[in-house]
Order: sequence, then C-alpha cells, then structure tokens
Amino acid sequence: MKLLNVDTSDKVRKKIDESFTDNYDKSEQVPTEQSLGRIAFEDVLSPIELPQFSRSVVDGYAVLSRDTYGAGESMPVFLEVSGHVEMGKAAEGKVSAGKAIYVPTGAMIPEGADAVVMIEYVENLDESTIAVYTPVAPGQGIIKKGDDVKSGSKILLKGEKIRSRDIGVLSALGIGYIKVFKKLKLSVISTGDEIVDSFGEVRYGQIRDINTHLISAMAEESGAEISLKLLVPDDFSKLREAIDQALKMSDIVVLSGGSSVGAKDMTAKAIESTEGGEILVHGVAVKPGKPTIIGKAGGKALFGLPGHPSSAMVIYKVFVDYLIRKYYSMSEDIVYVEASCGENIHSAQGKETYQPVELLERDGQYEAVPIYGKSAAITTVARSVGYIRISENKEGVKKGERVRVALF
Repeated sequence: MKLLNVDTSDKVRKKIDESFTDNYDKSEQVPTEQSLGRIAFEDVLSPIELPQFSRSVVDGYAVLSRDTYGAGESMPVFLEVSGHVEMGKAAEGKVSAGKAIYVPTGAMIPEGADAVVMIEYVENLDESTIAVYTPVAPGQGIIKKGDDVKSGSKILLKGEKIRSRDIGVLSALGIGYIKVFKKLKLSVISTGDEIVDSFGEVRYGQIRDINTHLISAMAEESGAEISLKLLVPDDFSKLREAIDQALKMSDIVVLSGGSSVGAKDMTAKAIESTEGGEILVHGVAVKPGKPTIIGKAGGKALFGLPGHPSSAMVIYKVFVDYLIRKYYSMSEDIVYVEASCGENIHSAQGKETYQPVELLERDGQYEAVPIYGKSAAITTVARSVGYIRISENKEGVKKGERVRVALF
C-alpha cells in the first residue's frame, strides 16, 4: 500500500474535482407536491405569465385615475357606479370617464380602468353614486398581467434544492411535475471489534454504534439515499466483502473507523485491493481528521472517515457533502453566521483547524463558544451547531475576534 503525502483541504477538493469528473445524469419526474427537498435537474421555465390577468390587490373601485385628480377631504370627486366584478369570474362592463366598478381583492380589473381606489377612501352616497376623497395614480391598487412572472422566465435553476415556497410558485404556474436528480445512493460501513448494534445488547467494554446513524442522517440531509448500512469487525476479508457489496449498490461508499495508522488500519488496503481500486488521499492536514482516506473504484468514490463521531461529522461536511453537491450541480450551500469568539482558540501548527462551537446570544449578538473535549465524546456532537475554520497559516483566534461559523 502506497501512502500519499498529507494534503491540504484545498488540494483534496481539487483531487475530488479531477477524479470524479463524470456528470451525474440520472433524473426522474416527480409530482410537484412530492418534490420538497429534491434537486432540480434542469432549469424550470414558466409556461405562462403570472398573474394571467390584471387584478386588484385591494377592495375598492376600479376607476380612470385621471377622474380622481384633485380629490380631497373637502372636495371629493363624484363617480357613477356602473357595476361590480364577481370573484372567479371575468369582469363585465367597461370603465369610462366618470364611471367606477366595484372590485374585491383578487378580482379581475375591468376594461378601461387603470387604478383602484381603496374602499376606505370612498363614501357610498346611494346605490349608484360614490364620493372619492383621495386621488390615485395609474397602476395604483393593481397587479398587472405578467407583473409577477413573465412567460419563459426561470423559476428554478439546475442544482437548486426545492423549498416549500418553490412548490407554491410551481403550483401557481400549473406545473404538476418537475424533473429532479435521482437520489445518489450512499452506503455507510462502520468498523471496529468494539462497536455493536446501537439498539441491541451491549456488554461491558463494547460501544454502541454512533457513526452509522450519524453519517446516514447527514447523507440524507445532503440529498442522498441510504442503500446499505453495515457494521463489520476489524477483519480484512469481512471488510473487503462489505466494500464489494456496497459498491454494487451505491454511488458513494463511506467507511468510518479503521483510518488511523496502526495494526488495524485496513481501510486503505481494502480499498486498493478492490477491482480497479486506488487511493487518492491518505491523510489531510486538518484537525480533527488527519487520517482521512479517499479512494476510487469503478468510478465510484470511497471515503474513509475517522472513527470519532465529531471528527467524522466535520470530515463528512467538508469532503463527502462537497462531492454530493458537485454531482447535483449545486452551489455551495454552507450557511454562515457572524459571531464574536467567546475565548481564545489555539490551532494546530501547519494544519487547518475545524473547531466545533455552540452559539450563544448575548445582547442581540452571537457569541461562538468553542466546545472542547475528546473527539469521541458524543456531547461534542450534540452541542455543536457549527464550526470555525482556522487556516493553517493562522495562529488561532483571539477572544472577541469576529469569526464566521459554518453551520452543520
């Protein structure tokens, strides 16, 4: 097994870009109401204008705006009411000089009208006459045909994650189906003689499996589908068998544990021994997560993550999520929060440091409080809302310094 030089995180991402260049071109049509959280496979264009007719945005009277010029509290304008528009029906009648037609909110604007005066500024003198106490400008109280959405305009871009409000827009446009990326299939393999089923019997000295469920949940948040979950002991033949099985069912395989240098370090060897297997990265100049492994077999990516949950969580976000977003043509979606650092943070010399933090609100401002502890501590995972990235050339962060917190 050939160990590659330890790479910076930027070099690792570059290797990912160069090694996994094939476009992920699997798509499917899904009903709009079932598309929440899916990734648009192509740009979505509006087939129609929205609104499809000019309509009122207030309760009031459709008028010719010039008829209201000069109106005021002491000198109203008097107009003849020539009808009303019913909701959900085409407007009948025409507004001409000296005339007005009643329109409720959302109703169609009748022909001839160019403004709507709100009912609050109108007095009904009798069944056919109103007094208008305020002038209106052309277009006031109206949303015109096509003002909201133009026909052919882009509603969604390729690689965008569909949100609840996007479904509202698609529904308004009558788009019943949308083309989305088929979900990438991802397998998770956790290794270790001491790791046992999380929900089964645990003997003294054994540890419940955390990473299988943690990484699977993160992958689903990334938009992947979990095709296989396996828990295997530190046995080379069983690990090889698990990898072979996962490669048949998945686009990406994530292994947790077995990536540290030592007698039980089998992950890299197992990847290399698969058909067409090669190691792209064995060691990254980051803390935590230096023993990270990235390999390739049959055009598919394999990631060897550290066994400690908090380290695995960071490395997943930095590299695995990066590849998934690349496959889905997604732009960077990391959400950052500006905060002041709650205390001094020391970084590892020559390594990029990812410091888990929690966010506290003090006097309307966020404070990033570093979470210290062994990386195997589950409380580090539970309390971490994000992390601060400290470059390898920076000697830590001082208390009170402004930082950007990348949210998990």
